[in-house]
Amino acid sequence: MEYLGAHGSKRSHPDQLIPGTVRVVSLRMDYLSGDTQMAQRLAQPEKAYISRYALGRDYHKLVRKRVQFLADRIQEAIGPFGYRAFVDSAPVLEKALAEQAGLGWIGKNTLLLNRKAGSYFFLAELFVDLPLPVDEATTSEHCGRCQACLDICPTQAFVGPYVLDARRCISYLTIELRGAIPVELRAKMGNRVFGCDDCQIVCPWNRFAKHSQEQDFQPRHGLENAELAEMFLWDERTFLRKTEGGPLRRAGYERFLRNLAVGLGNAPSTIPVIEALKVRREDTSELVREHVEWALAQHSIQ
Repeated sequence: MEYLGAHGSKRSHPDQLIPGTVRVVSLRMDYLSGDTQMAQRLAQPEKAYISRYALGRDYHKLVRKRVQFLADRIQEAIGPFGYRAFVDSAPVLEKALAEQAGLGWIGKNTLLLNRKAGSYFFLAELFVDLPLPVDEATTSEHCGRCQACLDICPTQAFVGPYVLDARRCISYLTIELRGAIPVELRAKMGNRVFGCDDCQIVCPWNRFAKHSQEQDFQPRHGLENAELAEMFLWDERTFLRKTEGGPLRRAGYERFLRNLAVGLGNAPSTIPVIEALKVRREDTSELVREHVEWALAQHSIQ
């Protein structure tokens, strides 16, 4: 989060980030795979819930290829021009830009919502030096009185409509946070070990979410149905193999175990759960050991 704040006005002024920029082409790409069973997985505390975007391959390369393909097509049509593609790779206010481009409105859950596609999509930008015509911005929001996303948040991360305290957001805690997860939030995390989709699952507009046919976005290595205890016993080599080319690799092995320990602390007190935790009691990582001890205490084991 400090990374975003450090870039100040460049985030809201594309021409400062990339000198010569005249327009920003805002793009989106659906990622939801077919049979995701999100609510069902959340209701199975012995299973590991991984955010739906992270079940397949890392989206950055695929989306960037598509943006590059668009740039190439434009170049074929009009000749050389200056451009720069971004896919979640720079301090860009992508949701605000997408709203200005008419791709949707920023909902109460702070995500971009589209009336015909919900919110299960990635955003990308093509900064260009071309004086392209400007699309009509989305000037109205369609959340109305609904506040399902605010009410469902496990950690009460929403300060209010349109305002998120990222320090309490499970996506931040399980993906970006490098140290210990705050003790007061652990029990609230349930089985969510990488990201969280709750505020999207309950959003009425996601009834219109489009399923992606992209093979790269389909679940890999059985991650959509993995057991917490089984994953907790992976050695680092297995972790690297199972997460190769996927977003889950971003957490790293140590934080992956940290997250799973929290999930196991919230799981039923079964023999596989207890035994898996005991195996990691003497882990080489102090971070992992501390979370394991917390998890065992949840099962009344000292």
